[in-house]
Amino acid sequence: MSNIGKAVRLERIMNRNTGKTVIVPMDHGVTVGPINGLINLSNAVDMVAEGGANAVIGHIGLPRFGHRHSGKDIGLILHLSASTRYSPTPNKKVIVNTVENALRMGADGVSIHINIGDEYESEMLRDFGKVAVDCMYWGMPLIAMMYPRGQHIKDEKDLEAVKLAARVGAELGADFVKTNYTGDPESFREVVEGCPAPILIAGGSKLSTEEMFKNIENAMKAGAKGLSIGRNVFQHENPTSFVKAACAIVHHKITAEEAIEMLK
Repeated sequence: MSNIGKAVRLERIMNRNTGKTVIVPMDHGVTVGPINGLINLSNAVDMVAEGGANAVIGHIGLPRFGHRHSGKDIGLILHLSASTRYSPTPNKKVIVNTVENALRMGADGVSIHINIGDEYESEMLRDFGKVAVDCMYWGMPLIAMMYPRGQHIKDEKDLEAVKLAARVGAELGADFVKTNYTGDPESFREVVEGCPAPILIAGGSKLSTEEMFKNIENAMKAGAKGLSIGRNVFQHENPTSFVKAACAIVHHKITAEEAIEMLK
């Protein structure tokens, strides 16, 4: 029965017609505090839901303090990993929630963050394995945020490093793998081909709207199944319009240029 549960929940965090998804992470409050765009969680969720995002990602505080009572529905993914920027080891993510509790809180999926190449990689991988087994048991979709990041990584967008990080996500049980866009569709196609699980691109640091839309368009051409972008969405001057345009690129295959026109 757990397979049925997983299938039902997956439908809530993706577009059933396209098989793709637009997810907006809002878990930044733990890492960096109440940054611009996330000071009021309810407003942030409302704006991206209105734009047509398929799901948001956040910690336990998101449904507790940011849950909406009106407006469009949106999938809820609870993040299980945490660290703060003040930690002596900020790349070491620890587990702060459980799959079972996420189910009790009404989540449609869970996510974890793994830094491949960090000195604590082995502990994060052990946690990943346990979470993946729990997700299989409970029929809970799992999004793995797989980043090449740490002492052994010189370039977080290096093709070989991103290919390895993405593949680990699929091998250890993720239903979606989120990773860095490598910068061009040719190289990113290699990442997609080397990862059996559907891939979502991360937004990374704040980019211009034009750059972000071009990255989304090229990643989709390379075979990505969507995006999981935070700051570039909720810190945009109009998050609702940005999401509408991003959804049109992902689900309706419009170009970055057409998306810019939509914003105008």
